[in-house]
Amino acid sequence: MYLVTVMEYTVEKKSKFVVVTTTSTKLNTTNAPDLKSEFVLLTNDDCKNIILDLNSCEYCDSSGLSAILVANRLCEQINGKFVLTGLQPEVESLIKISLLDTILNIKENIDEAEDFMENEAE
Repeated sequence: MYLVTVMEYTVEKKSKFVVVTTTSTKLNTTNAPDLKSEFVLLTNDDCKNIILDLNSCEYCDSSGLSAILVANRLCEQINGKFVLTGLQPEVESLIKISLLDTILNIKENIDEAEDFMENEAE
């Protein structure tokens, strides 16, 4: 296991999955492209199971939603799992309004997300 800290997020590789945790209060056009790139790098590096923890994120725009959907699609393409957790009220509302809660795997907190990955991820 190792931990990498980047300006807007951290990446922690565990045995069956990777936890990407945002450190910014916003997921928008300024940082979403970097996050998308990180997801591409991770999945290209055989990390097929990703947890995105948005516990610090209080605001998300369409670019942020796009980054979330990219991560979900990349994991699906390589038969992995993507879990979203730590949703703050405004972000959760946006995800529900966008009906993304019907296609994304969402867990209440990081512990639930990690338990899910330990039991479901290959």
